[in-house]
Amino acid sequence: MSIRFGTVFYSAMFLLFAVPAGRALAAPDFQMPFPCNQVWTGSTWSGHNPLYAVDLNRPDDLGDTVVASAGGTVTTSAYSTTSGYGNYIIIDHGGGWQTLYAHLQSRDVSRGASVSRGQRIGTVGNTSATASIGVHLHYEQRYSGTVRKIVWNGNAIPYYVKQNYTSRNCSSGGAATGTVRTSGVNLNVRAGPSTDHAIVGSLANGTTVTIQCQTRGESITGTYGTSTLWNRIGSGRFIPDAYTYTGSDGRVAPDC
Repeated sequence: MSIRFGTVFYSAMFLLFAVPAGRALAAPDFQMPFPCNQVWTGSTWSGHNPLYAVDLNRPDDLGDTVVASAGGTVTTSAYSTTSGYGNYIIIDHGGGWQTLYAHLQSRDVSRGASVSRGQRIGTVGNTSATASIGVHLHYEQRYSGTVRKIVWNGNAIPYYVKQNYTSRNCSSGGAATGTVRTSGVNLNVRAGPSTDHAIVGSLANGTTVTIQCQTRGESITGTYGTSTLWNRIGSGRFIPDAYTYTGSDGRVAPDC
């Protein structure tokens, strides 16, 4: 009797807690594969292979930064000569979920690497050994090896249309990381987003900074061109984005 009771008990437990066939486990909080606040055009169409993938592009996007949609482990970082993916990366997010990033110009992470959401993993390209594709990022979300309809920031994207999307892939607290890049001289830290504000410190070339938020101010020409964008790196402490390497040619943190 005790054996039969145990069998019935465990069968009941299995019925209570087993995941129904075909139902996906809860997905990670996937975000767009680009830095915070960047705007990209996503294209989907009925003949796309695979059907639920999305191709993402914007003007002059060759070499633009690609970031991880969610944290996980890199299971593939390779060049494919047979699939058409060219340079591609697959990240395993656990629970059966994966993301794939293809046609990359460069791959910045290797197989086995642990990555966090928003971490740079490569750059946008047009690599493919099987076709002429043009510059874009081919992106997939997979569950148990099957490509699923894409969800970013809790919202499913529409199919089959071309639509603009704004990335909400901001690191914890919305902050981002940058590196001061000058000709070698120290960079002045200002009390506000212009050279009219008082100098409150300086940073050596190569210093890593945490960008809490970004705002528009005086136009500055520096290492990375001309920009009105300024980065707040502390209370009352601003540096021009034109002298800050972030891996992006646009915003990487929320508005101040």
